[in-house]
Amino acid sequence: MADPDEHPELLPGMARASVKASQAKARATRARKAAEAEPAAVDPVAQVLVDVPLAHLDRLFDYAVPAAMGEAAVPGARVKVRFAGQDVDGFVLARGERSEHTGRLSPLRRVVSAEPVLHPEIAGLAAELAERYAGTRSDVLRLAIPTRHATTEKEPAPPTVPWQHDAEAGEQAWAEHLPGPAFLRHLAVGGSPRAVWAAAPATDWPTLVAHAAAATHASGRGVVICVPDGKDVARVDRALVAVLGEGQHVTLTADAGPARRYRDFLAVSRGARRVVVGTRAAGFAPVRDLGLVVIWDDGDDLHAEPRAPYPHTRETLLLRAEREGAGALIGGFVRTVEAAYLLRTGWAQEIAADRAEVRRRVSVQVAGNETDRDVHARGARIPREVHLLVRDALESGPVLVQTPRLGYVNVLACERCRTPARCDVCQGPLALTGPATPPACRWCGTVDEAWACRECGYRGLRAPVLGDARTAEELGRALPNTRVRTSSGDTVLATVSAARQVVVATPGAEPVAEGGYAAVVLLDTWLLLSRIDLRAGEEALRRWADAAALVRPGGRVVAVGDPAHPTLQALVRWDPAGHAERETDERLAAHLPPASRLATITGEPGAVDDAVTLLAAPESAELLGPVEVADGESRVVVRVPRAEGADLSRALGELQRLRSARKLDAVRIQVDPPTL
Repeated sequence: MADPDEHPELLPGMARASVKASQAKARATRARKAAEAEPAAVDPVAQVLVDVPLAHLDRLFDYAVPAAMGEAAVPGARVKVRFAGQDVDGFVLARGERSEHTGRLSPLRRVVSAEPVLHPEIAGLAAELAERYAGTRSDVLRLAIPTRHATTEKEPAPPTVPWQHDAEAGEQAWAEHLPGPAFLRHLAVGGSPRAVWAAAPATDWPTLVAHAAAATHASGRGVVICVPDGKDVARVDRALVAVLGEGQHVTLTADAGPARRYRDFLAVSRGARRVVVGTRAAGFAPVRDLGLVVIWDDGDDLHAEPRAPYPHTRETLLLRAEREGAGALIGGFVRTVEAAYLLRTGWAQEIAADRAEVRRRVSVQVAGNETDRDVHARGARIPREVHLLVRDALESGPVLVQTPRLGYVNVLACERCRTPARCDVCQGPLALTGPATPPACRWCGTVDEAWACRECGYRGLRAPVLGDARTAEELGRALPNTRVRTSSGDTVLATVSAARQVVVATPGAEPVAEGGYAAVVLLDTWLLLSRIDLRAGEEALRRWADAAALVRPGGRVVAVGDPAHPTLQALVRWDPAGHAERETDERLAAHLPPASRLATITGEPGAVDDAVTLLAAPESAELLGPVEVADGESRVVVRVPRAEGADLSRALGELQRLRSARKLDAVRIQVDPPTL
């Protein structure tokens, strides 16, 4: 009997058409498979970095490049490959003529995009960061390369816009920070100077950064500028427009949206823009011919990446500067220990204003003498002299009041015996959310209108710590007919006018006043200093100085606290360099960073013990712990001298690969964590 598939004319009309269609489809499938089997004529082997989270698979895999994908599968392109029985993403890192693999190579499944988004210098940077922080390249690249937006990718690159460099304006802007003008001249002729910059108070630092970028851009090179948050990005963006003009730079921030972020990324990747400003991710921007990296306020914890492998923006930029021969500028109103160490080792030079210029710009004092004379003022949170200062300053402009706590009254205690007020249900702390609300638990929300102290039975409550809302309420009562505004939490003001007003803000949320503040008041300084943290003093000084620097030239700053405390004394003298040197000496004596390299291993107690057993650390390594931390986890600290930091990173990386291959319980490894 004849086979209908071979003789479709024997079938009825509808069936005959169906068979012909299936035959055509089969022929197309065979042709496609034949084309896939045919290798590319040039460089038929692609080395692909597969996007998998397993540390032991963090290496390149060879795939065959079909002839049909020969032109699209360029180095840096996104591809789909078959891996472990499923289709996964990957990047082509290189093409070659042959593979060391002796068996048959699997072909690339698909070229997602022929756009080369992973440039060789960024791929090399990702590899070094992964090794330094004991992570994987895939994790680093997730931080570096934004999600693809297909429609945006089809758009042409923006045209280049001509501009004129005003070298004289740049030198005038930097004239009070020496040797700032020489730094700009070095950049303009193609040099790569490296400097740690201590900005004087009342300095318009975004404008100075913009002039440094302009000098570098004038030499035909690119610039990467990283700042802590979107508010700072907006300030630098405006300064770059004022100095460079429109169309010379892009901003890279997480809240820009997928389309705009990818559009700006492509403008940099294609070489249409060479000046980039943004937050952490901007440190990976593939700027062509990189000439300068800038980080502002490198002590801000927003520069520490919260996702694995937890790289710090400062280290990312300094590594890029070393790899690509670029200049570096580490700036801030205070100096971190890491920046001071760069000066001590000679890696960078100092840029700063002289003492006379600093004294001309700001006067800082600590409110404490009056409480010694007046016994009734000793318990006052805002001394009388501060109230008088605020009243006088309001005659000439706005006043900034910094308070370190958000909310109304976040902590309550017995008014008689000072025992902390706790919830009867969950033992959480009681707090007040407003002037007319009863105390309620911050953990479970239970309201306790009839609270009584468990120790003495007294029903009165006091507030040892007040938030910004309560502070604003107190100032509003003390200063009638004066507008009092708050900037904190979800409601952060970027700028305020020069009108007569009081602005109460938490650290980091201080708005910039038009023309500067007439006075700045720092409340509850003891609270920042009482943190149990290696960087408590450094962080307190940074937060105070960032607020104090917002005064207008000749403005006054008053801090309420202990006048004898060395950190407050550093603020009074405006001596961030001396404070950083003292902190550095203390850490060197205690064998703490930057004199050593630290790593923490955190996880379930059994997993941490196994990790310590498997870790082939250098002989000089010290193991501190384990100690119990939150949620039933334990933590071990591994410390080695700074010279053996690379050996420790390699050992931790090998530990990650070994545990991944053996499918052991995961542990979290952080190298040089920002805090302990």
